[in-house]
Amino acid sequence: MPYLDLNNERIYYALYRGELISTRPIVLVHGAGESHLAWPAGLRRLPDSTVYAIDLPGHGKSTGSGRSSVTEYVAWVAAFLEAIQVKRAILIGHSMGGAIAQLFGLTHPDRAAGLVLIGTGAKLRVAPRILELTQHDLPAAADLISQYQWGPHVPEQIIRLGKQQLRANRNEVIYGDYRACDTFDVIDRLSAIKAPTLIISGTADQLTPPRYAAFMAEKIPNARLVSVPDAGHMVMLEAEAIVTREVESFVRELKK
Repeated sequence: MPYLDLNNERIYYALYRGELISTRPIVLVHGAGESHLAWPAGLRRLPDSTVYAIDLPGHGKSTGSGRSSVTEYVAWVAAFLEAIQVKRAILIGHSMGGAIAQLFGLTHPDRAAGLVLIGTGAKLRVAPRILELTQHDLPAAADLISQYQWGPHVPEQIIRLGKQQLRANRNEVIYGDYRACDTFDVIDRLSAIKAPTLIISGTADQLTPPRYAAFMAEKIPNARLVSVPDAGHMVMLEAEAIVTREVESFVRELKK
């Protein structure tokens, strides 16, 4: 799998090239404390698409430091696109990645061919206890986050794997991510997003409740909302077939 040296950081990304040449590559942007492994195979290998599943700096297999604001992550995504020579892309973001996608659509409208916002919101306040634990006690933070990030029917084995992924972070990286989420707020700017937008929400999401998705769908001019019954915050893993089908349909429409 490819690596990219970008601003003195070695960045990992999984790359998939479909059978057809895609004029609108897809970039998958994971959430706080996650990596490209947060994306199921169906999304990382969308048919007839070129898909970049990135590890943000300091996450997964990427070296360097995490960022502490969504604005900084947006600047990094723009630099990544420059480095891989992609002028316009479809950004698919989960949770914090969805915040990055929203702000990218606002600040780089000519470069956002489309947005898919999964398990996210226009404002992402974080519980003070999570901020405290991510700074000082990562195992306890992983246990607490896991209580809220999964739907009611997820096997215990999957939950354990999710905890392992969170615990693999450095404290400063995951704390910076949650600080970035806590200060993110584009509630008053959503109407300025011009890119076609697909919003996907699990009805059992406790971290970014369904009302967050409904608000975005109401305020973003060219948006469509898909609600997935009984899925939690990790909806793309809990309901891979549904989410992949909806994303594939959305991408296909953009290509027309």
